[in-house]
Amino acid sequence: MSSHPTIAIVGSGPIGSAYARVLLESLPGARVEMFEAGPQLTDTPGQSVRNIPDPDDKARAREMSQGPQAGALRESLGIPAGVVVEGMFTARQGTHLFDFGGEGSAHAPTFPAAAGATNVGGQGAHWTCATPSPSFSEKIPFIGDDEWDDLLVVAKDLLHVQSAAFADSGVGAGIRSLLDEEFGAELPAGFGTSTLPVAGDPQPDGTMRWAGADVVLGPLIDPTDPISERFTLHDLSLVREVRIEEGRAVGVTVEDLRTRETRSVDADLVVVAADAFRSPQLMWASGIRSAALGRYLTEHPVVISTVVLDEEKIRRFATEEDLAAEVARRALNPADPVAAVNRIPFSEPDHPFSLQVMYAENPPFPLDPSHPAAGNRWGYVNMGYGMRKRPRVEDGLTFSDDERDYRGFPNFTVDYALTEAEDLEIAAATERLRRAGRALGEFIAEPRLMPNGSSLHYMGTTRIGETDDGTSVADPWSRVWGVDGLIVGGNGTIPTANSMNPTLTSVAVAVRGARKAAEHLSA
Repeated sequence: MSSHPTIAIVGSGPIGSAYARVLLESLPGARVEMFEAGPQLTDTPGQSVRNIPDPDDKARAREMSQGPQAGALRESLGIPAGVVVEGMFTARQGTHLFDFGGEGSAHAPTFPAAAGATNVGGQGAHWTCATPSPSFSEKIPFIGDDEWDDLLVVAKDLLHVQSAAFADSGVGAGIRSLLDEEFGAELPAGFGTSTLPVAGDPQPDGTMRWAGADVVLGPLIDPTDPISERFTLHDLSLVREVRIEEGRAVGVTVEDLRTRETRSVDADLVVVAADAFRSPQLMWASGIRSAALGRYLTEHPVVISTVVLDEEKIRRFATEEDLAAEVARRALNPADPVAAVNRIPFSEPDHPFSLQVMYAENPPFPLDPSHPAAGNRWGYVNMGYGMRKRPRVEDGLTFSDDERDYRGFPNFTVDYALTEAEDLEIAAATERLRRAGRALGEFIAEPRLMPNGSSLHYMGTTRIGETDDGTSVADPWSRVWGVDGLIVGGNGTIPTANSMNPTLTSVAVAVRGARKAAEHLSA
C-alpha cells in the first residue's frame, strides 16, 4: 500500500470523525478528506448547538441543519426552493423528516418520524449526548468481551463520556432514591438506578459543555497541532458516488453545492458514514447492492411521559438547600433545559428495556397557568422507556431506480412493522413507567408510545456480520463484502436488538474498523 494513503470519509458525524481521528493518529503519512453535504453551524466544526448561548443563534444553527425544510436558509444548503411545500415540520429541532411530503420526499408511512440532520457534525450537533454501554444481548456477539471492553474505553475517551454527570445534584439523588424504593429489589447488581453517562465536559460553574463531533476530531481541528495539516473538512460537499473499479473502491465523486461543480477525488480507502438511510442510499446509487443493504432496520420504540415531582415524596430525600442549589445551577445556563439525568439500564431477563429520567425546571410543553401543577417548585420529570426491535429482513428500505429524491438519488420506501414480541415488551415497559410515575409524583402527560422512527436511533441497514451469507453488508471489521477498500460506519452497522442510545456502540465499532484498516494500509 501507499506510504501516504488518502482516505475519503463521507459524513462528518461522530462516527466519521472517529475514523478520521484513529486513522490519522495510526498512520503518520496518511491524509483524510472528509465530505459533508450540509453547512458548518459553529465556528468550531461539529460543536453541539446546545452550547450556543444566544437563543436566536441556536435557532438559526438548528434551522440550517434541516435540509429540505430549511426555510429562508434553504439556499445556503444548495437545495432549490421548489422542493418545499408550506407547513412542513421536523421530527426534532435541527432534523428534517425523510418523508416530508413534498416533491422528492421519501415514502415512509409505516415509519413516519424518520429524520436526519444535514450539517457538519451530523446528529452529533443535536443529540442528547446520552452514552450508555451495551450489555447482555445488546453486545455484538462476535466481538470478545476483553476486546469489547477496550473498544468502549477508547470510544468513551473520544466522546468525553462522563459517568457521574449531575451526581452532585441533591434533587437528582432524591429521584434515584425514590426509584430505588420502587424497583431496586427487582434489578440485578450493577443494573439498578444510576446517573446516565453523557458525553461532555463539566465546567467549574457546574454546567456542562456538551460534546459533539468536535471533541472526537480533537487535534484534527486544532490549527496548532501538526496532525491538522493532514485533515481537510469540506462542507456543502455532496458525495454523489463511490467510484468502483474492478471490485475496489478508488475514490468518490463530489458535487460542490456552492458552485454546482463536480469533481473526482481519488482515495486508497473510502469510509461511508452518512447515516442509516443515506449511507445505504449512496451505496445503492454506486452500484453496491447486496441483499442485506438497507434491510434489517431497527430502532428502539419509545414510550414517554411527564410527571410533576411531588414535594412530599422528594422531601424525604432532598432538602430545601438541595433545591436552592439546583435552581442556582439552572440559572447559570437557562437555555439548556436538562438538569439531573438518571436511568435504569437494560438487563436480562427481567428488565429488557432502558429507562431515562430527566429532571427539569419546566415541563417540555406549555402548561396552563391555572393547572394545579403549573409552576411546581420542585420541578418536573420527563421519563421514557426504550424497548428492543428484533431485526427482520422484512423491515427496511427499498430503493427505486426510476424515482429520484430531492437530491437526485434513488428514492426509497420504508417498510416497517412491530411484531407481537415488541408489543409485549412495550406493554410491560408502559406499566413500569406508570409505576415510576406514581413513585415520583403525578402524570401531567400520560405514558404514550411515540410514532415509529421517533427515537432517531436507526440501526441495522448496513449491519456487520461474521460471514457473507446475505444477512449482512459488511464483515466484523465493517469492510463491505465484495468491495475492497470500502468501509461503512454508523448506527446502521449494529446487528443486534438494542433498547438504548447507540452512539457509544457505533463509535466503538468504528474504532475497531479503523484499527483494522490502519493495519492494512500500513502493511
